Amino acid sequence: MNTTSEAGSDLQAAAACGARRAEVPIVEMQDVSKVFAPRLGLIEKGVTKLGLARPAPAVHAVQGVSLALRKGRVLGLVGESGCGKSTLGRIAAGILPVSSGRLMWHGEDVAHMSAKQRRRGRLRTQMVFQNPFAALNPRMRVSDIVGEAPRQHGLIDGPVAPYVDEQLRRAGLDPSLKDRYPHQFSGGQRQRIGIARALAVKPDVLICDEAVAALDVSIQAQIVNLFMSLRERLDLTYLFISHDLGIVRHLSDDVAIMYLGRVIEEAPAHEIFSHANHPYTRLLLEEMPRIDTKNRTFPLVQGDLPSPLAPPSGCHFHPRCPFAFARCRTEKPLLKEVQAGHWSACHLNDQGS
Repeated sequence: MNTTSEAGSDLQAAAACGARRAEVPIVEMQDVSKVFAPRLGLIEKGVTKLGLARPAPAVHAVQGVSLALRKGRVLGLVGESGCGKSTLGRIAAGILPVSSGRLMWHGEDVAHMSAKQRRRGRLRTQMVFQNPFAALNPRMRVSDIVGEAPRQHGLIDGPVAPYVDEQLRRAGLDPSLKDRYPHQFSGGQRQRIGIARALAVKPDVLICDEAVAALDVSIQAQIVNLFMSLRERLDLTYLFISHDLGIVRHLSDDVAIMYLGRVIEEAPAHEIFSHANHPYTRLLLEEMPRIDTKNRTFPLVQGDLPSPLAPPSGCHFHPRCPFAFARCRTEKPLLKEVQAGHWSACHLNDQGS
């Protein structure tokens, strides 16, 4: 009887996993790239065309990234500063257009949508930014910051004030403070205002771009707990961008590791933190602060992140990788499934290491 019961449980779990994979993602990026090239005037263009000056360098911020945000789940996106995390978040939110590849919202290609459909998609995918003070208009009262977008888009039936009060309470703020300006609030309170503004347009997805990095540690915990509570109450989907692996581990269902514009590893969170495959991911995990660090050596990631103006050939990580060999310097590794649901881009996997 126990064997039959366990087999039945395994079949149910497999069916649930298969159904989740078959479900159309809310947001999906397919082989997305983003290049920032400087805008040249007529004179600069002419001089470059005549060969009298070198072409202006372009920044390859995102290169061939494919990620999916599935309903009700939290995808943690981790990487060093300058690796392209924030650019990818803005692409997912529809703030930045792609240079190549496809951005899909609910299974539809954004490039083929009408302007009205794109506006609706942007409303349903909202961002919470890193700097809560810079993200808020200093000349607007909180009531207008939170209430303007839902009023303009016709999302409010009835008076605006009660609706604003509801959003502020949901974000953990006292509605009696709604007539104040952003400078009259602390950093944590300003971040809650940003969250209330995002929730006011009834989104499906929140993209949190280092949303707790600028806050004190105690305030970080409060905001993270707020995100988790909102996820349960509103059935939200998150893209949580951070360089803090501890917070990502606490909050995420799935984790993607990004390095110099590319996703180099992706897996369920428990798999990343227990069986990391890519050398870069392993080094990041070794640098995580732990209680049991007595007589322990921290193997730091050597060197600095290369410039996206001139990324290394082959595997971008090879100049800093302790296991790099000749193939790594010339050939780009592709993401391959090394375990069920665990993807990694490393040539070592082809050697049975």
